[in-house]
Amino acid sequence: MFGRKKNKPAAQDVPEQPQDAPEEQPAPPREPQGPLDVAQLEDRDGYLDLGALLVRPRQGLGVRLEVDERTQRPRAVALDLAGGSVQVQAFAAPRSEGLWDEVRRELVQSLREGNGEPTVEEGPFGLQVLTRFPATASDGTRGFRLARFVGIDGPRWFVRAVFTGTAAVAAESAALEEVVRELVVVRGDRPMPPRELLPLTVPEGSVRAPAPQPEAGPVAPPRRGPEITEIG
Repeated sequence: MFGRKKNKPAAQDVPEQPQDAPEEQPAPPREPQGPLDVAQLEDRDGYLDLGALLVRPRQGLGVRLEVDERTQRPRAVALDLAGGSVQVQAFAAPRSEGLWDEVRRELVQSLREGNGEPTVEEGPFGLQVLTRFPATASDGTRGFRLARFVGIDGPRWFVRAVFTGTAAVAAESAALEEVVRELVVVRGDRPMPPRELLPLTVPEGSVRAPAPQPEAGPVAPPRRGPEITEIG
């Protein structure tokens, strides 16, 4: 004789196992909207050639190269327009995957440890990091300094853009965002480890000037060094 068959509990009687939801989901695939890869460009004429980055000039746009104080090599491009600024850096990236998801998590952790107040939200380029730092104005008034970090994954390259000034507020940064979309990245064929900075070059006729003094309070990375101003 067979033993009595046990009835299975009804589905609604089975307790659900609690699951820890991740703090942040990976960004969904982004439709191509710029910056462009140099392979997508038919002609470089009309662009300002800075090596790893090509910039399309426009009325009122200021272009500066930020130079590493130790190596004296350019390490970032600063673009100024209509009271806002964006600092742009291009890095080597793996062929098979992007860097922004990983870099964004590290950035949020670093900003929290550096007295920033980061939040992650959807923006014009996908997920972005907004942060603010305590700062003191020249008249002694205490307030906050805002910054907006954007990451863009391309073919074997990664671009990080940091919007400050009026451009830290997305609603007031349309013109500078368009400048970033018009950038062209020149990755090159040389093997490079992920996260290595793509080399920038100094155009002829550039004028050397000291970096402007930062406002009081913590400064968001990367650190700004001497600059080459009025390019183009």
